[in-house]
Amino acid sequence: MVNAPLYLISLIIIVPLSIALLLYLIVRPRPTKVPIKNRHVFITGGSSGIGLALAQEAASQGAQVSILARSLNKLEEAQKSIKLATGIDVAIYSADVRDFEAVKSAIDQAGPIDILICNQGVFVAHELENSSLEELNFMIDINLMGTFHLIKAALPSMKNRAGRGPGSISIMSSQAGQVGIYGYTAYSASKFGLRGMAEALQQEVIGYDIHVSLIFPPDTDTPGLVEENKRRPELTSIIAASSGVMKANDVAKLSLAGIKSGRFFVPCNLEGFALCLATAGMSPQRSVLMALIEVTAAGIMRFVALCYLWVWYSSIEKWHARKK
Repeated sequence: MVNAPLYLISLIIIVPLSIALLLYLIVRPRPTKVPIKNRHVFITGGSSGIGLALAQEAASQGAQVSILARSLNKLEEAQKSIKLATGIDVAIYSADVRDFEAVKSAIDQAGPIDILICNQGVFVAHELENSSLEELNFMIDINLMGTFHLIKAALPSMKNRAGRGPGSISIMSSQAGQVGIYGYTAYSASKFGLRGMAEALQQEVIGYDIHVSLIFPPDTDTPGLVEENKRRPELTSIIAASSGVMKANDVAKLSLAGIKSGRFFVPCNLEGFALCLATAGMSPQRSVLMALIEVTAAGIMRFVALCYLWVWYSSIEKWHARKK
């Protein structure tokens, strides 16, 4: 007669181990490490906020850093602040990411890139009806098309990096690129587009030992957030408040850690991690442990997501009822 408790214990042990073994055989791409020290890190949006924090952190870890932004004055200020903090000179390039030729010229001047961090981004929080076409185009052009321009300009030299070790193309998305949020219609569209780009791009560049990372920061204490809060709809603030606000330096450290470990999804807080589990879908996964967590947590995370949506839609209903 089979001992029931022993049978259950064996089942509890054997089933997860069998799933883990299967995942080990099928998980792709394989784990990798992307060194930072003594390598060329090119960061856009590098004159302030997360970009400046990334540049300072990369420089402090021994990287050769180049930063790109539109304002030459702000770039020069950033260059001085990084020099003061780290003792290291960074190269600066002024260009508008909407202009492919200007971007290509800057990247050609900078020389071969090992790690490209597409960090530029703008957001204007408004309901679609209240957004001008100029605002919509502005966000799409900088957040999405600007990233296309950067990657397209950098890829030829990045592919010819024989002997330089693994490369990385990292894209700064947002938690609004994981889930749609009231008032972020255009912003979420531009950030959701980055995910599709990143998933397809990873397949195109894996053969050249280039690894794509998609970073999901929450609201971050930057000059951009200050400007956004001046005109952000009340409902946007209510819904976005659940994830809190992070410091740019903390986002930079977590982002670089994710880039160095070659992770495709790089969340920056617990809510971002939960969103990564809830939206894993067809995204690449290097870690067998994370793949196991994604597989086993899929149903639970869908329930958690529905709970969040219940709270959000309840807030929207109450807001409209109060307005009426």
